[in-house]
Amino acid sequence: MKIGNILQNKPTLSFEFFPPRSEDGIPSVHRVIERLEEFHPDFVSVTYGAGGGTRAFTEEIINHVKRETSMEPMAHLACSNQTEEEVHEVLVRLQQAGIENVIALRGDPPREHSTSAPEVEGFLHATELIEHMKGSFDFCIAAACYPEGHPESPSLESDIEYTKKKVDLGADLLITQLYYDNSDFFDFLDRVRKAGIDVPVLPGLLPIVSTSQIRRITQLCGASIPDELNAKLEENDDYDGAVREIGIEHTTRQVEELLAAGVDGIHFYVLNRSYSVSKILKGLDLPGTVSSTAAAS
Repeated sequence: MKIGNILQNKPTLSFEFFPPRSEDGIPSVHRVIERLEEFHPDFVSVTYGAGGGTRAFTEEIINHVKRETSMEPMAHLACSNQTEEEVHEVLVRLQQAGIENVIALRGDPPREHSTSAPEVEGFLHATELIEHMKGSFDFCIAAACYPEGHPESPSLESDIEYTKKKVDLGADLLITQLYYDNSDFFDFLDRVRKAGIDVPVLPGLLPIVSTSQIRRITQLCGASIPDELNAKLEENDDYDGAVREIGIEHTTRQVEELLAAGVDGIHFYVLNRSYSVSKILKGLDLPGTVSSTAAAS
């Protein structure tokens, strides 16, 4: 089923996984996906292997979700450092496998480059990929967006202009980069709606499990950590168990506030771990929310 249709019954719940570095790790990813199936997510996504090394694993995991689980899969597809023909061939394979949902991304450029210029001639930007998908296929198309602005955007205004271009070219929904202050999401949503972007926008949340890890991730993606949360992390820097509980508490509060505000859904970046997300969802007890729906199923 296309996610655009699923979103008519909001709020939705979704999880994002990533492919392992080697084929030996695929069964472990399958186990985490199956553990989280108990919460009856509306869809799950699998990221596209950085640098191309694990791209085949993305397709393998997505196909497993489609064939072996009750969950609706969404494939990530990044166009950086691939020819247009290679990207098109991936889309053909996904379509033949019955995949109906794809999130279109530029992806990270090769590490030796400081810009998005590819080593091979292909799509330069996500907008070009979206335009190609819309003209040649019948996928439900998702696109990424950035509550605090894309790290390469010169301003929040230009970031919104580029986001609108994605939607105008055919993106059916938007999923945000991770963030830790809901005011950033609500401010972004206000800018989006004022710009005439009316597609669903799903907030993306990553429960913190390690101080060093989250500092590395936020530095890479340009997200910030609120002062109060940062102080708690610093106080417990050497205690991963305590940091994980801080992450669970903080993300639980984020989810409660977002659901109370009537968001379109919640998208969890689970980093192939089930503990934190499971504890968050089991701890929520709000009538009509994704967690109570899961509990009743």
